[in-house]
Amino acid sequence: MAESKHRKNRRTRDKTETKKSPLNDADPKNVKDLDLEDESLPMWYRATMIGLMILGLLWLIVWYITQGAAPVQAAGGWNVIIGFGITMVGFFMTMRWK
Repeated sequence: MAESKHRKNRRTRDKTETKKSPLNDADPKNVKDLDLEDESLPMWYRATMIGLMILGLLWLIVWYITQGAAPVQAAGGWNVIIGFGITMVGFFMTMRWK
């Protein structure tokens, strides 16, 4: 089956003609040339964040195991809210994690 003249011309034109682009004249950059700032979290922030999550979890575990006798017996059912509150503060701190 014969190809059309238009398809032949386009193939030969693409091979011989280079397209102009503004990026052809751009200077190449290396990763070493970039100014990268160290935006990692300080160690005390990470330790506090993980510590709060673990403390809140332990608060809930102790409350369930002791059947409300510890950590604060007077708080009663509020111990659940206290434990989840401590844990959630730790989880909210993870929003700054990079």
